[in-house]
Amino acid sequence: MQALVLESKLRLSLRDIAIPETLGPRDVEVRIRTVGVCGSDVHYYTHGAIGSFVVREPMVLGHEAAGVVSAVGSAVTHLRPGDRVCMEPGIPDPHSHASRIGRYNLDPAVRFWATPPVHGCLRPTVIHPADFTFRLPDNVSFAEGAMVEPLAVGMNAAAKAGIAMGDVAVVLGAGPIGLVTVLAALAAGCSRILVTDIQPAKLELAARLGPVTPIHAAREDVRAAVKRVTGGKGADVVFECSGSAKAAANIFELLGPGGRVVFIGLFGAPLTLDLEQAHLREARMETVFRYAHMFPRALALMGAGRIYVKPLITDRFSFSDSIRAFEHAAAPGTVKAQIELPE
Repeated sequence: MQALVLESKLRLSLRDIAIPETLGPRDVEVRIRTVGVCGSDVHYYTHGAIGSFVVREPMVLGHEAAGVVSAVGSAVTHLRPGDRVCMEPGIPDPHSHASRIGRYNLDPAVRFWATPPVHGCLRPTVIHPADFTFRLPDNVSFAEGAMVEPLAVGMNAAAKAGIAMGDVAVVLGAGPIGLVTVLAALAAGCSRILVTDIQPAKLELAARLGPVTPIHAAREDVRAAVKRVTGGKGADVVFECSGSAKAAANIFELLGPGGRVVFIGLFGAPLTLDLEQAHLREARMETVFRYAHMFPRALALMGAGRIYVKPLITDRFSFSDSIRAFEHAAAPGTVKAQIELPE
């Protein structure tokens, strides 16, 4: 089948590739309709690796996807051909310790789409476990369904934060993960969110998502802005979504007493933190690695109209234009580009 293949660093091709897949009794075949271009896809494209995950042979990209079920295995009863679905891209070992304690996202043997050596979903069809395939509500489009994967990250972060109704939060970084974290935190009960970035277009988009105060981190003093908005008390929660050591350097100084910090962005090197400032606030720290058990919750909130992700989709490309989509996504300014496949 034709697929978008990362041949090597900075070299993409749209070509035929053989991917041996067999429909098992608990699998479904899905005809892909929409795929989001994730920051990790772009990083593999521009760098050829993410940490220890190195692209050593051609790999199909893409892991944020929605489509239509075209066939089901003999043991599948909750899905049928014609169902509109999205897919959770990480398949763990069900017998691992992490899976047995319910934290399957931490299984070191998880097979995650478009993570070497596993092929992704930027291709016409995929075969996927039915247990990790979820029906879309009638009022959720394919484009929105392909946003469930990044939204699940933000929802995991909001859950880790233990948000109480009326909390004030800070989100460092207005990229796709920062913005879905804004949506998740508002749905969880935050009364106001301050969002930092250095790109005005992203801050303007953030300001349209609800009670959000945008802060240009290169022009404004972030700590002073947080104190101004909170009446000097500090934020209840800070979400670190930027992956920038400079942005995170004084993160605890943004918190009020008993505040929480949730680290979502990944740093390219060890991070130095001022733990004295954490002690003075009895700050709690949490970390996020993807998500577990979040797809049904995300779809329920989207179906109920509590979370609206469509404003985050800034660019759309046809499948035949996939290479240009990645070139565009690698440039500054894009929030979420999506690739649409033909019916």
